[in-house]
Amino acid sequence: MMIQLARLWLRHQPDSALTRWFHERISHSGGRGRKVAIVALARKLLVALWKYTANGTVIEGAVMTKA
Repeated sequence: MMIQLARLWLRHQPDSALTRWFHERISHSGGRGRKVAIVALARKLLVALWKYTANGTVIEGAVMTKA
């Protein structure tokens, strides 16, 4: 589920720091590197979302709207 969320994050948050990190990481690697990087992004996103819910720390570069 987190990997699917990470893929959606890449699509809907193209200017965030996590997306820039992902694209920088895969620019030098091929197919397997992309798979490893999406799992790493999912983990980083989980940590960032935990910080957001626990402390209110907004993810750098993320565009947030009120529900």
